[in-house]
Amino acid sequence: MRKRSNTIYKLYKTLTTTLSPLIHLHLRWRIFRGLDHPSRWPERLGHPSSPRPSGTLLYFHAVSLGEGMAAIPVIRRCLIERPELNILMTTTTVSGFEVLKNLLPPAVIYQFAPLDLPAAVDAFLSYWKPSAVILLENELWPNLIMSASNNKIFLALLNARMSEKSFRRWSAPAALPLITLMLSKFSLILPLSTIEAIRFQLLQAPPFVVSAAADLKYAVAECAMSMNSLKDVEDLRLQLRHRLAWMASSIHVGEYEVILRAHKELLQSHKNLLTVIVPRHPEHGEEIIQRLTNEGFDIAVRPDGSKLTSTTNIYVVNTLGELREFYRLMPIAVVGGSFLPTLAGHNISEAMASGCAVLTGPHTGHFSHMVSAMQRLNALSVLQVSNESELIKALHQLLSDPVVLEARRLAAKQAFSAMSSGVLAHVWIQLDRFILRRLSV
Repeated sequence: MRKRSNTIYKLYKTLTTTLSPLIHLHLRWRIFRGLDHPSRWPERLGHPSSPRPSGTLLYFHAVSLGEGMAAIPVIRRCLIERPELNILMTTTTVSGFEVLKNLLPPAVIYQFAPLDLPAAVDAFLSYWKPSAVILLENELWPNLIMSASNNKIFLALLNARMSEKSFRRWSAPAALPLITLMLSKFSLILPLSTIEAIRFQLLQAPPFVVSAAADLKYAVAECAMSMNSLKDVEDLRLQLRHRLAWMASSIHVGEYEVILRAHKELLQSHKNLLTVIVPRHPEHGEEIIQRLTNEGFDIAVRPDGSKLTSTTNIYVVNTLGELREFYRLMPIAVVGGSFLPTLAGHNISEAMASGCAVLTGPHTGHFSHMVSAMQRLNALSVLQVSNESELIKALHQLLSDPVVLEARRLAAKQAFSAMSSGVLAHVWIQLDRFILRRLSV
């Protein structure tokens, strides 16, 4: 098995080396389209833009905003418990970079992650010389993992995610030897649920490195974040005081129709209604803004300076990094990414921590374990609707009955509090035991 695993990895390494020129061209194309940073793209090839500080360095990597947010509480704990350590953080997406750069502690070095090309990974590791690589969720890149292992760098996988789809893909005869080889290089795997833990073990991860499940996304909502991004938060709070309002957050293309039909239906019974729509991707927000304008809706848009008025009935929040603040303002949150079978849900814990009455669609994917756990704790904490008519009915009840609304808001907050208790402490204990105590500082 080991011989076959090494053979498959060598094929992967040869393939990525051979395709490097094409991947470089693709990177240039992404820069042209605004999908990679226009000036910091050399970091994607392993070329640093910051000096390496002297001393021991921990390297955290997450693909984008959501995964990066999950890393922040752990990074902060590291800086408190082990202030002598240096921290490097990388992400892949521009959207994640733009938000996280303002949330990470000032002492953290922030770069874009290298592409999983042998030359880029080797250049990156040779320069930064991390003592440990701490990956988030499902960032299992063969060249990075194998190169780190060959350089005697400790590896940890936090919030380790292995969806059913990924599990089937990695279980294929051609892929299983490679994933088994990669997982054998980790000193710690912390799955985000028991189901994921079982899947990692079925993929032959060493049983002694797979720890008890802990979902760091619960810790994200506990993480103190500044309200300064909403300069006019009090103005908004005052404007919303006398309005019936609900929010549809992290809405994808294809889900807008569901939200707009619900809005139109609810407007028949609630003339004072305000629907707040937060697109998952701001670049797609322009599409919904144009459509709403063409259909004659009285809308306001953030951040173009337009203000809410007494006649505004749709407010489009087309920004990044402000979602949690809007959860604090809104009594009801419908979390998107869950109304189409091609989507995989989004994090509901931030809405629950803020005391929203939380609704989600039928397709919660990566967050199904979170929905189920919350509902087991309190059946009122999350309302998962199976179709559009159920969504409208549920929203109508919440908007019409303050007692029901308050019961669901309280249930959400209490369920979150119970689920989040001790998560960060558990992760820290395991990380300290399996990684940090083994470092030579």
